[in-house]
Amino acid sequence: MILKASQRSHGKRLAQHLLNADENDHVTVHSVHGFVSDDIMGAFLEIEAIAKGTKCRQAFFSVSLSPPSDATVSNAIFEDAAERLAKANGLATQPRVLVFHEKDGRRHAHVVISRIDAATMTAINLPHFKNRLQKLSRELFIEQQ
Repeated sequence: MILKASQRSHGKRLAQHLLNADENDHVTVHSVHGFVSDDIMGAFLEIEAIAKGTKCRQAFFSVSLSPPSDATVSNAIFEDAAERLAKANGLATQPRVLVFHEKDGRRHAHVVISRIDAATMTAINLPHFKNRLQKLSRELFIEQQ
């Protein structure tokens, strides 16, 4: 599974992109976890509101999870990958959303995690996250063979 991540800002635009049914055949919001709101737009507004109390400009950790084009990946595998990538980057207890997209018969997922620790009002640093995701990607590939 290819894991591509970035630290982002502009939650409203990110939410609109994730919910864009025009570019995808199917969009399914699988989970909105750890927020007061139960929808993506509200959840991302919460992250931005909390981030205003910090100096963080990129409060979102956004990861796309793309399995090989010929693979059939269950919800449980995507959930496990999202949990493991959060844990590997010190974000296991952070609020997050998981969205599934299907385009041209290819199913993939997006997980977006808040980088803001509301208890300390600080942004969680993500040093070397690309190395961690590369390692996890390798592990997931081997497990699915």
